[in-house]
Amino acid sequence: MKVLHLISGGETGGSRKHVITLLEQFEPSEVTLAIFQEGALAEEARAAGIRTELFAQKSRYDLSVLKRLAKFIQAEQFDILHSHGPRANLFGIYLKKKTGIRWVTTVHSDPALDFVKGGVKGTIFTKLSMYAIRQMDHYFAVSDRFKQNLVSLGISAEKVQTVYNGIYFTEEPAESALLHVPDHAFVIAMVARLHPIKGHEIVFDALRQLEMKPHVLLIGDGPIEDELREKAKDLQDCVHFLGFRKDVANIYAASDVALLASYSESFPLALLEAANERIPLISTDVGGVGELITPGETGWIIGAGDAHALADAIRGAMQADVKAMGEKLYEHASSNFSLDQLHKATKEVYVKIASR
Repeated sequence: MKVLHLISGGETGGSRKHVITLLEQFEPSEVTLAIFQEGALAEEARAAGIRTELFAQKSRYDLSVLKRLAKFIQAEQFDILHSHGPRANLFGIYLKKKTGIRWVTTVHSDPALDFVKGGVKGTIFTKLSMYAIRQMDHYFAVSDRFKQNLVSLGISAEKVQTVYNGIYFTEEPAESALLHVPDHAFVIAMVARLHPIKGHEIVFDALRQLEMKPHVLLIGDGPIEDELREKAKDLQDCVHFLGFRKDVANIYAASDVALLASYSESFPLALLEAANERIPLISTDVGGVGELITPGETGWIIGAGDAHALADAIRGAMQADVKAMGEKLYEHASSNFSLDQLHKATKEVYVKIASR
């Protein structure tokens, strides 16, 4: 059985980590990664021994790549196409029709929200993305809630498999990064693309409500960085833009709490990575977060877009025994969200689909 994973290649967040860690679990002969551009994903994939093929585009609208991909699929005799992300999903429509390959996807975000603030182009691409989502043979949902979201789009529940994300859990936390914050400061790490769906503005609103402000580290880059920097000018003493970082584990290890403020997620790997570093979580009630966090014991769950609730959660965290909560979270996460379960469940679906 041979599976071709298709992704744009420019990803720097959770979908990048998900793809690499998933493919690492398979034999090299079983999986190939196809990308449209070089970047951190391709670099890490090759370093992990994953066969990675570049199908370069002159621009993201260069459709000549489709013929090359179709020839590659036929020449290599792949059994399954596994797409990740809006662009790969859109291209999958042509590839399935041209080659007849079985087509599955992991939906890493809400397709209705992928092109927020995209103007007319965003509206068009959203409609195309929603059309593509309905054309696939099978779907991986990274939480039961997300499975229900797909079913609400008219997709048969029989075609959707819930497969929880997983990571490598280590016996000891990483070495703490050196942070340029005052001694004894309460530190919150937020690993998220700088994108409207991630809720950074709500974080800023919440911080303005606090008399005692924590130091918030924003790890990630994205299309609205300049806009967010402008909106956080009055918070520059406590909000720190760190950009894309490869030492996320070390930053988590040096932090007191991890924060997710998204309006929509499937099952965020960033929170599992924080759990591995034994720090509790503050998260909006999105995706499978409720299956990871026990409120009051391993973290706090709040409503999306609720700055007042977020401010209250931060106050609670600053008064809590975060070390004890982090240890309890680690015990739960390492027992239930391993890479082994991710690999086994994914391969079972591949075998079932390929045998049809």
